[in-house]
Amino acid sequence: MDKVLVIVGDATETVDTLYPYFRLQEAGFQPVVAAPEKRRYNMVLHEIGPNWDITREFEGYKIDADIAFRDVVPEEYLGIFFSGGRAPEYIRYDEDLVAMTRHFFDANKPVGCVCHGVEIPAYAGCVKGRRMATVPKCQFDLEVCGGIFVDSGCVVDGNLVSGRTFHDHGQYMGHWIRLLIEAREEQLVQAVAG
Repeated sequence: MDKVLVIVGDATETVDTLYPYFRLQEAGFQPVVAAPEKRRYNMVLHEIGPNWDITREFEGYKIDADIAFRDVVPEEYLGIFFSGGRAPEYIRYDEDLVAMTRHFFDANKPVGCVCHGVEIPAYAGCVKGRRMATVPKCQFDLEVCGGIFVDSGCVVDGNLVSGRTFHDHGQYMGHWIRLLIEAREEQLVQAVAG
């Protein structure tokens, strides 16, 4: 079971999505892009530019979803990654996404999260008492749902690894990939023993 979900929707942040997607491939995992529907999605680029105090948004690449949320069987996946951008603001209300999010937390599988991605596990009720990094403007979303905001490029809390923005990918992504590798090795041991 080497498949790992990458959660997206329209206005998913390009770097937040493509960096983990290719890192998963590099580590020998199969990234599976999941979204509200199986179709092509528009990604965006987010940056706070000179003389701006809010995020500027530019059109990014497009990405094809391999599977719709309703068709995901969470037990078939080793881990999950919640990408940033504006997508989490609207996809977090999808009941199938909420159910699969809870599965990964309840089963203690590796969970990666960056930027606005926190809005999904927060809405799903999975962050209570958990330490997480996120973009500072999502601190409220995390804390109002019982999470603990940590302003750091990498926060590891058990099976949960998080970063603030795409600028932190180099700090937290390796930790999440290591959790996936350990989970894969554990499954191999169980398969041989079982």
